Formats: sequence, C-alpha cells, structure tokens
Amino acid sequence: MPTPDARYLHRAASRIPYFSADTEAYLAATPLRDLEKSRPLRVLSEADFAHWQDYGYVVVEEAIPAGHAKALLDFAWEFQGLDRARPQTWYEEREYRDDLDRELHVYGFVEAYHHQLIWDSRQNQRVYDAFVDVWDCEELWVTLDRLNLNPPNVRTRDRSLIAPTDTGFDIELHWDVDTTLGVLPQRVQGIIALDDTRPDHGGFQCNPELFHRFDRWRLDQPADRDPIRPKVDRADFPVIRPELKAGDLLIWNGLLAHGVARNTSADGVRAVQYLSMMPALEEAAELRRSRVESWRTLSTPTWNPTLVGDWRKHESLRYGPAELTELGARLLGLTSWHEPPRPGPSEEPVWTASA
Repeated sequence: MPTPDARYLHRAASRIPYFSADTEAYLAATPLRDLEKSRPLRVLSEADFAHWQDYGYVVVEEAIPAGHAKALLDFAWEFQGLDRARPQTWYEEREYRDDLDRELHVYGFVEAYHHQLIWDSRQNQRVYDAFVDVWDCEELWVTLDRLNLNPPNVRTRDRSLIAPTDTGFDIELHWDVDTTLGVLPQRVQGIIALDDTRPDHGGFQCNPELFHRFDRWRLDQPADRDPIRPKVDRADFPVIRPELKAGDLLIWNGLLAHGVARNTSADGVRAVQYLSMMPALEEAAELRRSRVESWRTLSTPTWNPTLVGDWRKHESLRYGPAELTELGARLLGLTSWHEPPRPGPSEEPVWTASA
C-alpha cells in the first residue's frame, strides 16, 4: 500500500487502512473504484455498486422521506428570509463581506450547519448504510456541511458577476482532488435533493465517461495539464445531469469530473443538502474536538474555508443544538465507534449538548 506522507497523518478507526489529515481526501491501499467488498451490501444493489465503480456516481432513491426533504426546503427559504412566492425577494441588493461572500451568494449557499433537520438527514440509517456500502467501512464521520438554494442565475445571482478563469476551479466542471498525483487521493461527496430536479434548474452535472476511461485518457495528456479542471471533447466525453427526486441521495467519487450547471429557468429553484461521510479519524484529537464543539455551540465548522456563517444572523442566535441519536453521536465523533452503545432504542435522540 502507499506510504502515508506528511499530509496524511491520521489513520482511520477502521481495520481498513485509510489515512487522512482532514477527513476530506484519503490515502488507501486500494482505490475505491477497485475495492472488493468484504461486507454485504446494505442499500446498494450489485448493479448500483458496479455503476458506482465504473462511472463514479450512484443514486440512492428515497434516502430520506420526501416529507423530510420538503421540511428542509421550507427551512432553507425561511433561514434566508426569502419568500418563494415573491421572486423579487430572491435578488435584493445586499452588502458583501468580501468577494467570497458574493460568490457564495451567487451560487446559492445557505450558511446553516447544525439545525435539527440537517442532523436528522445525517443520522438517517439509510443514508449511513449507503456510505458504508461505498467505503466498505462502518466507522464513519459525517461532513459538517450546508444547504444550497439556487434560484435562476440572473441579476444579483448572475454568474457573470464572478470573474472567469482559464485554469483551476471551475464551478461547471472540476475534480475534487489533484488528478496529476502519482497516488490519487480518495474522496467521496454527496447531495440529497430537496425538490425534484428539472433540466433547466441546473444543478449537479458530471462526466461519467471520463471517469470510466480516466486511466487511459491521462496517459495521452501533457505533463503540465490542469490538475483539477478537465479539458475534454464533450462529444466524446458527454456531460450529463442525473435526474433526482426529493429525498434522493447522489454519491460521487472525487475523481469524477463534476460541477453545478447554472439555473436558466424562469422561476424554478435548485435545492440540495450537501452530505457525505468518510472513515472516522478518532485519533485526531483536535479535529474531533473541533467537530464536537461546532455541534455543541453551533459555531461555524472550520474544515472548509468557504464555510463563513450567515451574513445577517448566525445560526447560533436562532436555535439550539440538535439532538443526536446514538448513530449521530458516532458520526460526529462525540462517541467513539469502539464504545458500547447506550441502552434504549437507537433511533431516539439520546445525546444533547449538555449530555
């Protein structure tokens, strides 16, 4: 297996040798696309798992109940102070803290991370089981991420407000890891649809054929190619938009070139919850402490510099900490995967911020 370097200091709790420094990208003995299962599939079918390995993504239908997805969508509107029946409220002029703040507004990010509804998705058994399937690992941590509510990209949300670049990150198509490395890091991401997708609503798009043929494709590329922005003929490597219904979970490999298409509809809105899980790094004491503290105090998570907190009223001033189930406590890092479970039904909240 690859020898961990300075960027991958912590080994995951699992017997499977995953190493990471940040719970985003991991070194592994076997790439996820080549992984041979040691555990029976819980949620994915054999065909689902084969598609995941061959094309870099899989859709888990009804991962959360449609009613839960609707409640999250209602929350996203309310949290941002937007009226879904009055499109003029979607584009009101506002002050921006910096250029990043403007870009996040254009992209539609909702800076809430710890509301109870958000945590209810994270500690949903079917969602967890799907990530167990793709990692072949039970000891996971959930990402502390946010929501997205993206109305038509016009006026104050027009993508032309963001200066285009020729290299590096491209919202419409990019990789999540440096694809020029000799040993490619392993990363997994996911979204839960909060409403049914429509072609003109934009949203998640990807290049599964490039993933499928990646090893052969990169042999023909120049040594100085862009490590995170693919340059391919889309007639040969078509970009597609998987169809999602409210409550569906889409999981993708970080080596799948993907992005978010602009919303070109008249009044439709794309809405998702960002949610992924990674092998738990329980020996990373400071990382674990910061995760638990973020949940306990509703402080903005620190793992990603683009998480900035709401510009008007931070979520810590709006509601209290979410209650966690036994599964939720383990996915946060509050409870070790090696500790015995608390007595009582596991689906009932057993952890509060004062527990």
